[in-house]
Amino acid sequence: MTHLKTGDPAPYFEAENCMGQIIKLTDFKGKKLILYFFPKALTPGCTTEAVNLATNYTILQSKGFDVIGVSPDDAKREKRFKEKYNIPFSLIPDEEKNVINLYGVWGAKKMYGREYEGVHRTTFIINEKGIIEHIIKKVKTKEHTNQILALYE
Repeated sequence: MTHLKTGDPAPYFEAENCMGQIIKLTDFKGKKLILYFFPKALTPGCTTEAVNLATNYTILQSKGFDVIGVSPDDAKREKRFKEKYNIPFSLIPDEEKNVINLYGVWGAKKMYGREYEGVHRTTFIINEKGIIEHIIKKVKTKEHTNQILALYE
């Protein structure tokens, strides 16, 4: 799992989102950033998580947060996902796993007794100064927004 911990500087990244725009960590200076990693667009758990965050995006913004989702999908799949579910925030297709590896969320997983390599569903909350404030390793896809907001009560 990730080598990063609370209090670490967030690793700098620069990547193209599924709409062709360059997104950099420094674009979010002065805001809290919810950087979440998900295994695969257009699958049930990832859709539930993205829709939960999208539905509550206005609330998150009112609390000073912005959101970016990252997965190892290609741009075409992520764009279809974004459009189908009206996701208002950036999704970064990371086929080369550059951002995924920077944050240490790629590794061995098990499902139905089968071992394979994949993204560990993980959320990093990065503060206004670029420091990791929280890491959520046990993401509840249906309750993700509440999980995040509970950290700030």
